[in-house]
Parts: sequence; C-alpha cells; structure tokens
Amino acid sequence: MKRFWTEVTVGPDRAVALDGRPVRTPGRVALALPTEALAAAVAGEWRAVGETVDPRAMPLTGLANAAIDRVAPDPAAFAAGLARYGESDLLCYRAAAPEPLVERQAAAWDPPLAWARGRYDVHLAVASGVMHVAQPPMAIQRLGEAIAARDAWTLAALSPVVTITGSLVLALALAEGAMTAEEAWAASIVDEEWQAELWGEDALATEARAARRAEFDAGVGFLQAVCPPLG
Repeated sequence: MKRFWTEVTVGPDRAVALDGRPVRTPGRVALALPTEALAAAVAGEWRAVGETVDPRAMPLTGLANAAIDRVAPDPAAFAAGLARYGESDLLCYRAAAPEPLVERQAAAWDPPLAWARGRYDVHLAVASGVMHVAQPPMAIQRLGEAIAARDAWTLAALSPVVTITGSLVLALALAEGAMTAEEAWAASIVDEEWQAELWGEDALATEARAARRAEFDAGVGFLQAVCPPLG
C-alpha cells in the first residue's frame, strides 16, 4: 500500500488517525490504544512511513492489531497458549558438559528460577539434556495463573518475549521488573553465544538472531508503553 496521508494525529480516545480518518485493524476495529505512550509510539510509526507501507517496520502497530483482533476476544485462551511454555521452559534444560557451559547456564538461569520460587512458590525441575522432563502440576498451574492475570495488551507484548526466548519465567520476570530486557535477552542466548565462541560466528545465524532481537525489542517496547513493571 502506498502512503496516501499527510498528517497523523491521536484523538482524545488515543485512536490514531490519518488525515482525520481513523486507522483500523485488519479486523476493521479502530486502532485505539490504552495509554498515551503507546498511542504516541504507534503514531510515530505511521509518521515514519515512506512512499509505501512496510509492516515489518511497524512492529508496535502489528502488536496493537494483535492485541485488539486476536487477544482481546479471548484473553484466557491466548494466555493458555503462552502458559504451555512453562512445561518446557528453556531454563530447565541444561548441558551436562563441558563444565564452563554448565557454569554459564547456571549463572544466567538459576537467578530467574529462584525469583519464580520466591514470587510464585514455583519449583521447576531442572534436567540435563533435551529429553522432556515433566514439571510439577502445581508449578504449571501457578505459572498459568500468573500469565492469565495479564490483560490483552500485556499478553500481546509478552507473546514475542515468550516465544523468542522459549521461557515463560523470563517473560514474567521481565514484566515484573525482576530482570531487565538486556538480562532476559542475554539469558536466552547463552547457548548461542557459547557456540559462536567455540566455532565462530555464522553469518546466517547472526542475521537470524538480529531479526529475533528486533522482535524481542518490539515486545519489550510495547510492554513498557502499556504498563510499568509490577515488581
């Protein structure tokens, strides 16, 4: 789609408009945002459009569309999908060797697991290798309740964080201010960093990581614009 507008404005209901006409989601719902900060950020994406619209350059708009069209109609079902990551959380699958990698994983992953124990009384089983380890049902229930307590906007923000890191615990710690975005990201790429140090950087892997980081950052930015940390 070519750019057809001159002016981007935000109305009193925090709805974004192009030359006075409301922007609508793919589901034809007005793009009205829950906070002034998010409305300003989304409007900024529309102002930055060049000759043609590139959705990849408008990640906050995409997440807002998802919050309105996909999450809001059934937040519980969407939260349940994210909760399933707790059953195979990245932080629970450790290397058996070499010892430097084992130590690096422990240094990055033990603190958020300890936070989850203190915050939610969640005790997740940790195993060596990639074989699935069953988690205590009560732990899964409590993590599910924690993510289900979020509203549609927060769920939309946390979705890329959970799916990209592979960790529900990291996403919850980030949302509650127990970890910074840099700490959560660094924890999620411990294994990748180790492999790169061992075998050298791979151009395709580096490109893929950069794309994932951009999506992760969009989720973090969206989260920060929607609500302050809870912790």
